[in-house]
Amino acid sequence: MNTSGVTLRLLDKADKEILKLPRTVKGAFFDFQHKFKANPHTTGLKLQQLKGDSRLWSARVSDDYRALLIRLADDDWLIVSVKHRKDVYDRLSYAVNQVTGGIEYVDLEVVEESVLRRLPAPPSAPAAAPEPVKPQELFADWSDTQLSDLGVAEPLLPVIRTLTTEDQLLGLIEYAPQLTGEVLLALFDGKSFDDVLDQVTTPVAASEPVDPEDFQAAAERPSTVVTTSDETLREALEGGDFGRWKVFLHPTQAKLVERRYSGPARVGGGPGTGKTIVALHRVRHLVRQLPPGRDKPVLLTTYNKNLAADLRSRLLELGGEELVARVDVSHVDQLALRIVREAEPGSGKQAIDDSQAVREWRALLDELGEEGWDPEFLHDEWTQVILGQAVATRTDYFRARRAGRGRNITRGERAEIWQLAERFTQRLDRLGRQTWDQVAERAARLEIGREQRILSIARQREEAGGLDNIHLQDGSGGWLRYRYRHIIVDEAQDLRPAHWKMLRAMAPRQADDLFLVGDTHQRIYKNQVTLGSLGINIRGRSSKLSLSYRTTRQILRSALDVLGETSYDDLDGADETLAGYRSVLSGRMPAGHAFADWAAEREGIADLIKQWDEDPESRIPHEQIAICVPTNQMATEVAYTLSLRGIRPVEIRSDGPNGSEGVHIGTMFRFKGLEYQRMIIAGVADGLVPRETVSRLRTTDPVRYRHEMQRARSLLFVAATRARDSMDVFWHATPSPFLGPALTSGG
Repeated sequence: MNTSGVTLRLLDKADKEILKLPRTVKGAFFDFQHKFKANPHTTGLKLQQLKGDSRLWSARVSDDYRALLIRLADDDWLIVSVKHRKDVYDRLSYAVNQVTGGIEYVDLEVVEESVLRRLPAPPSAPAAAPEPVKPQELFADWSDTQLSDLGVAEPLLPVIRTLTTEDQLLGLIEYAPQLTGEVLLALFDGKSFDDVLDQVTTPVAASEPVDPEDFQAAAERPSTVVTTSDETLREALEGGDFGRWKVFLHPTQAKLVERRYSGPARVGGGPGTGKTIVALHRVRHLVRQLPPGRDKPVLLTTYNKNLAADLRSRLLELGGEELVARVDVSHVDQLALRIVREAEPGSGKQAIDDSQAVREWRALLDELGEEGWDPEFLHDEWTQVILGQAVATRTDYFRARRAGRGRNITRGERAEIWQLAERFTQRLDRLGRQTWDQVAERAARLEIGREQRILSIARQREEAGGLDNIHLQDGSGGWLRYRYRHIIVDEAQDLRPAHWKMLRAMAPRQADDLFLVGDTHQRIYKNQVTLGSLGINIRGRSSKLSLSYRTTRQILRSALDVLGETSYDDLDGADETLAGYRSVLSGRMPAGHAFADWAAEREGIADLIKQWDEDPESRIPHEQIAICVPTNQMATEVAYTLSLRGIRPVEIRSDGPNGSEGVHIGTMFRFKGLEYQRMIIAGVADGLVPRETVSRLRTTDPVRYRHEMQRARSLLFVAATRARDSMDVFWHATPSPFLGPALTSGG
């Protein structure tokens, strides 16, 4: 424990630098920070001020390495770098950024070397070569003043003026302050000055005037991303970049986490932008404001049990048992089932999923000899219109709106559908089964009824001058109250309308009641909703994250190509875009691999993994390699081929991987919420992605065709954005129409 009163902080860029140090130096650094906190002036640390500098100091980490620190106040220090004792110390720059108010540190020597390493090789030319054309400067169209106004670190402006290639730009960004990198990449990608100002700079700009000499105030601002505790430092040292979300929040994320909202709020953003991280930190922020107690007034929910288990594990890492003890972590269907069983304790019905329900519809139609109806259409009509709108009678169904359902149906057809729906529910009752849609709708009705009783009691109390009437309570001897004070929803785009009605009724309508994160570009189910129509008003309280921490720029471009020009909703009736979605990470271009048939494609997958294994430079643990395919049958066949080639497969099931060591294999649905260093997307062929049955809808049901095509694009987009370092796309025969020419022309 630090008893000396010394505060020692670690700048964001410094932790990335430390991660690259030898293991022995990392250990020495961890010992160093303990000694420094105990007494910075211990003789062995050799703390001394750098010549000609009023704030910058150095201290001994080991025989060969020195920590560079900014002295913020008498007992407040900020580590900005760890350098070898032989490195250059006279070209170091640090300052308070005039836009963000945060502290930025730049080693100009390192930046220039990184850029120079990426200079294009001079072309070999004949003796009478013409005068070479001067390369075009990347940022010639923007003045120094404009770049500074966007938040670019001023010491880097001379280096920026020398950049002529994207490779050089990436070399500079590797060592530049984060905002500088984001601004330059956005400009390089073709964004206008105003767009960059709005999407990149303004979200992290200081809300008050900045004093460039007040370093201590600057260190407290969110834009100076630092860590101070031993635990978070250990995570940074041992976890590598893969675990940095547990340590740092981007200033934009921190603002969303800590903001007080007057009602329901939503955070959107592309894959890997940290939406789930924001949700987890939001939970911790809300729990810290709770009065002492043993109840669980905060609900953290998502759409399936795998993701819920992952959320609970990450929440435990973030705040320990003390945090988790105040939070109910549950996937939304399990929550609904709990509500129903609480109200109907004698019911033992088995819950079935959509694919099982469609099979039951098909069996019913076969038994009745009905050949004119498609079981998938009937299931969607029943779940989205009849259950989705809580339609209780045949007359109500005749009046029900069918917006977005595509195929028009006559009054006579509605009568037929209603009769079939009644027979279907009777069939499920007879079999002792219920669909998850039925469970959600029943839970929503129960919770809405509970909320109405709570509101009625409140009105009666107000009329009685604040006195309670025990006869108005629930009759069980307990007092009716809302189940939760705060509800946080992850992957919000995949919840059903009934889920939203249930959740809305579970918390009082007050500040910080509902906090939703999600991306409709990743919607992989058919649950299209408009939150406003369900009593959840997020207008004016929607924000968007746009910086990807997972996916490289190269993979991101290919993934965005998959979405094409398709429009997506924002859960509230307007269009959702990925404008400004970007990454500062760089890697190799995604590769396409074409084969004559499926058997040859499987062998090609095995060959690629073997090739990685045989190269010490590219070898990684097999658990960081994933293969996703369109169908369960294809997953089984890939696993069999790998086994024959001596590669252990691990199938991803509904409850997670069925093993701890091996290449992960599953359908595209199974990879939601996961990420891997290397992603192989296989079977991306026409007729499989999208399915041939979808193409048949083009003329028979154009609206349903558009929805199914959008869902197929979203599924492939999700698969592509699971990749961190590399992505390889495989197909046989004709490639999917969703793949861009950059992949298919080289396959």
